[in-house]
Amino acid sequence: MSYLDNIRTFVRVYELGSMSAAGRDLRISPAVTSSRISQLEEHLGVRLFQRTTRSLAPTDQGKTFFTAACDVLEAVENAEAQVSNMTDNPKGSLYVSAPLGVGRRLIAPQVPGFLALYPEVNMRLRMTDRKVDMTTEGLDLAFFLGNPEDSNLRIRKIADVGRVLCASPDYIERHGHPREGEALIADGHECLNLRFPGATEFQWRLITDEGPKRFRVTGRYESDDGDVLTDWALSGQGIAMKPIFEVADHLRSGALVAVCEETPPEAIQMACLFTHRKRQDPKTRLFMEYIIEKIAGVVRAS
Repeated sequence: MSYLDNIRTFVRVYELGSMSAAGRDLRISPAVTSSRISQLEEHLGVRLFQRTTRSLAPTDQGKTFFTAACDVLEAVENAEAQVSNMTDNPKGSLYVSAPLGVGRRLIAPQVPGFLALYPEVNMRLRMTDRKVDMTTEGLDLAFFLGNPEDSNLRIRKIADVGRVLCASPDYIERHGHPREGEALIADGHECLNLRFPGATEFQWRLITDEGPKRFRVTGRYESDDGDVLTDWALSGQGIAMKPIFEVADHLRSGALVAVCEETPPEAIQMACLFTHRKRQDPKTRLFMEYIIEKIAGVVRAS
């Protein structure tokens, strides 16, 4: 087994805090993961982890080796990136995350075209509406809507994405058609809310005559999956705030109707996150540029 593979395995075990999680991430069995760590420990002559049946923690030697191991892997990746740039033939697995709606409608449909151009790249696409941790999840690139909290990462803006408040004709017939944000609260409308980790209340930022204003909305329905909110809106359960590109077909067909037209939602930023090191990786750079070229006009036009 390659010494470098053993180091890569050690780093993922350290970052994820679990042999099994690292094995899943690296697509190897728990037995192989454990064997690689044991081989590395035997080679170094030290214990890198304290293991019990219920826990795994790095030793002092493991903590020291982790920092050096990350430097080794970064040096190797930089060397590979330089060679790949020279040959214009990127290789290896690309780990990408995106919100569910963005991933399903914008990113995933473009992957086959990218892989056709670069047949030695493997795509690992993770889609979720929860906040992701790029380091612990081993991501090369993370697409997102909104403003990220992690200032240590690099941001590449794609576009400002238009949003809409919308409901089904059935809901409007039963509950009325709110024309502006104040009516959402005054008339007790059922607002369908996207749940983010740590959120304690829901606020919709709408454009009024006095400028942007936050409206604290309430409702019995919430989910951490944006497509669930769309389904609830289509079935007449309430009003949802959605990126226009996600519901454009439903708006055109009349299955959903725009509401609060006098105080529309603010546009939201679509961008991607990456580390400075990952930006130098040709497959990361090429995929980012490829996606931006394919989708920027679509979301900006929404």
